[in-house]
Amino acid sequence: MYIILVYDIEMDDGGAKASRRIFKTSKKYLTHIQKSVFEGEITPALLKKLQMELSKYIRVDRDSVLIFKSREERWLQKEFWGKEDDKTSNFF
Repeated sequence: MYIILVYDIEMDDGGAKASRRIFKTSKKYLTHIQKSVFEGEITPALLKKLQMELSKYIRVDRDSVLIFKSREERWLQKEFWGKEDDKTSNFF
């Protein structure tokens, strides 16, 4: 399956540490696109493993992680609004 992962971490005490850990963990499984956005092909088993690893760092009362799923990348359209960054060449 193809996923897009987006996270939002509250930058209070402990927020920077949580953000770094979520970034590093996500980067092990997916391609970094923009600040808190990752994308890539992943198996259901690896997605579950990613979820388990991230759950150690997500503070459920303050932080959020969103996963957008698709069967394949080809079902998504890519459209730029504003600056087109080289990092986004794989996005959508």
